[in-house]
Amino acid sequence: MKPLQIDTFWQLINEKLVTWLEASIKHLPNIAVAICIAIAFGIAAKVIGNIAKRLLGRTFDSKQIVDLLTSISKVAVATVGIFIALDFVGLRGTVTSLLAGAGIIGLAIGFAFQDMTENLIAGIAMGIRKPFQIGDVIEAESVFGKVESINLRNTNVMTFFGQREIIPNKILFRNILTNYSVNRKRRIEVPVGISYADDPQVAAEVLTKAIKELEFVIDKDDTGVFASSFGDSSINLLVWFWIEYPGEPGFMTARHNAIVAINKALKDADILIPFPIRTLDFGAKGGEKLNTMLKGSSRTAEGSTESANHSEHDDTGSADEPSNR
Repeated sequence: MKPLQIDTFWQLINEKLVTWLEASIKHLPNIAVAICIAIAFGIAAKVIGNIAKRLLGRTFDSKQIVDLLTSISKVAVATVGIFIALDFVGLRGTVTSLLAGAGIIGLAIGFAFQDMTENLIAGIAMGIRKPFQIGDVIEAESVFGKVESINLRNTNVMTFFGQREIIPNKILFRNILTNYSVNRKRRIEVPVGISYADDPQVAAEVLTKAIKELEFVIDKDDTGVFASSFGDSSINLLVWFWIEYPGEPGFMTARHNAIVAINKALKDADILIPFPIRTLDFGAKGGEKLNTMLKGSSRTAEGSTESANHSEHDDTGSADEPSNR
């Protein structure tokens, strides 16, 4: 066995170190430039983030959405700077590997948090489209109330029953959404029936005048009363008018006052609001009619009364006969 040649090993190590040192000295300017590039892009990311935050703050109402998009812009600028710096040093393969790894990680996260990602994207899209704002009255998926806050994943709505509903943003983004605050007004419809003996045209004129006299009614020329159908015991009319919404008085108060005014106007005009009338007939399929049954019951009652009176008379006569003898 040959003895260890320490001098030979040391010489190999020394040559390797010298090679690395020469390569480092050779790439030293590139490394310095790469560091400068990374620092420059870091400063640019901070400046661009501040500008983006101010601009996004004017566009979006949600602070969380603004902060998220600002952070994304900062990270994007800084990442571009890092990749450029690595490529400048000569680590192009490293850049390719990082990009491939980032794509795989992003794909895995997208599948793992699909629901969260969908709500997040829907929240950003709604922030851009702005179908509603904080304070608006909306209705979606059987939830009806006022918007309290808009987050990245969900929207908080305070219903008029006093409950806070948390609606995922994807539901608001996918389904039909009604915003009652966009036009700043709302139409109220009140159905009312009048008797067949009254003239519907006269009733329409009376009700139109009564509704227009209410102070909270707006767009008075659009107030209308229309016959809608024939009911079992009434001609059905539909009264509609517009109010400011949201506004004062509220929807419930306005509808209440309108019903009170309708009732009073019809009474003053001597127009009847009928109630359902039912006639019972037992004569179907050969049965006996109700009036016949009532007449029969009356005759039976009268016959029983006469028999009782006659019996009473006979009893009285029988009792008196011995005393007359």
